[in-house]
Amino acid sequence: MADFGGWMMPIEYPGEKGGVLAEHRAVRERVGIFDVSHLGKASVSGAGAVDFLNTVLSNDLESIADGQAQYNFLLDETGGVIDDLIVYRKSSTELFLIPNAANTSEVVKRIQSQAPSSITVTNLHLDFAVIAVQGPNSLDLLRASGFDESIATLAYMSFARVDWNGVPVILCRTGYTGEFGFEAVIPVEHHGEKSAWNLWNTFVKNLAHFDGAVVGLGARDTLRTEMGYPLHGQDLSLEINPVEASANWAVGWRKPRFNGRDALLAIKEKGAKRKSFALRVNDRGIPRQGMTVVKDGRTIGFVTSGTFSPTLKSGIALALLEPTIKVGDQVDVEIRGRISTAEVVKLPFVPSRVR
Repeated sequence: MADFGGWMMPIEYPGEKGGVLAEHRAVRERVGIFDVSHLGKASVSGAGAVDFLNTVLSNDLESIADGQAQYNFLLDETGGVIDDLIVYRKSSTELFLIPNAANTSEVVKRIQSQAPSSITVTNLHLDFAVIAVQGPNSLDLLRASGFDESIATLAYMSFARVDWNGVPVILCRTGYTGEFGFEAVIPVEHHGEKSAWNLWNTFVKNLAHFDGAVVGLGARDTLRTEMGYPLHGQDLSLEINPVEASANWAVGWRKPRFNGRDALLAIKEKGAKRKSFALRVNDRGIPRQGMTVVKDGRTIGFVTSGTFSPTLKSGIALALLEPTIKVGDQVDVEIRGRISTAEVVKLPFVPSRVR
């Protein structure tokens, strides 16, 4: 167990199918379930809720329809990332947010401070649990666990309000693994019943039919790193903005207004002094956060996330480097007192199968 954003979380689970490598393989090859209830939950509601939130968050909420989800940033006045979050657009008057655990209170406070009297912003962090079901057999596990056949029609980055044994569930075609999968947002309790606990136990019971696994933080990190998905506090932060993080795609540049727009636009137009790149280590070295990256004997940046890739069986990393670096370049990473060579490669490290 380890503290993660103020929550005690399992790094890995015990047992025959436990351990980071086994859990990672289960998700890539079959199915795994994750208790990610530490993630924040909040709602923004009221007349003009979409219009209001669109002036606060970076991405363009007008580019998605009701029933769709969108990756977003909440920025400060310098363009730094207060948090990255998923926004679920229920209607023009109601949105549901999934921020990072440690940042939920700050996200809610910032949005509340800008909200007009017609808008209500509510922190729902402890009211809902989130269970991720990820992997090629995720739909089969949901069917076996009592979900309606209609969920098969859900497109990637969309969601539906469904019924599970009389409990209302927001079922989302989202995830943090790069695999086909779902995330179920369920009330912790419903009519006096421990609904979230009941759903978790149902998934656990049915996992055996698909040779699946319960998955901890360790495999969650290796899975997301193989896809190049950023982790706030490492690959994104108040000091690492979306332009530097190569995340321009999550910014609605044509919008006239959003928090941090002027500062971020200035960085984009001037050109960032550093940029996020993907590295694949050529030997047995495993890069870790904070390790120095060198080229031609000169420091050019540092690792923001690094791990062993169970799929590639080599060390991989995301690194913040000088912007002149390009795919195919060879660099050196200082790993525990020795030098490992690495190649700058394109993301993702392994093919995405979210669709």
